Amino acid sequence: MEEKEIILRLKKNDDNAFQVLVDLFSKKVYNTCIGMLQNMEDAEDVTQEIFITIHLNIKEFKEESSLSTWIYRIAVNKCLEFIRKKNRKKRSGIFKSIFSSDGERAIENHSDFMHPGIQLENQERAKILFTAIDLLPEQQRTAYILHKIEQVSYNEIAAIMQLSLSAVESLLFRGKQNLKKHLAIYYEENEK
Repeated sequence: MEEKEIILRLKKNDDNAFQVLVDLFSKKVYNTCIGMLQNMEDAEDVTQEIFITIHLNIKEFKEESSLSTWIYRIAVNKCLEFIRKKNRKKRSGIFKSIFSSDGERAIENHSDFMHPGIQLENQERAKILFTAIDLLPEQQRTAYILHKIEQVSYNEIAAIMQLSLSAVESLLFRGKQNLKKHLAIYYEENEK
């Protein structure tokens, strides 16, 4: 089924077309989510939310970009929204534990996260890398994950993030520089 036909049928609430869409994009969307969220359960939940959003908003799709770009944009935005919401909950949890009398609250740490696509022998290095990626500023992290983990082209990243090509190149360059700094600090501290 061609993209135009899928879009047309989706706009007519065709369940078969939606299933085709899910079959085509669910793995890519899930991989994007797991790369950004670094938690399999959260990635599954957000992936479902993304497809619900697509289903509810397909009539608003103006076809100014490709369907995959539109879906990636929704995926990235939903992941960032989830991260922001989770960070707000962490901050409020910290304040509650500081001011409450019922004890301490453990802060979630993604350092033990293991991306399912990483081979066993590379798990330790992957943990270190994902921890460093998590320290990047939001836009650098998003661009880096889309390009290096999801293999999305610079042009498509620009469309997804609604930035110029030079802005994407700059984000990726600065992201790589920041990763080098984070990794250098890690290895200096841990390889003594």
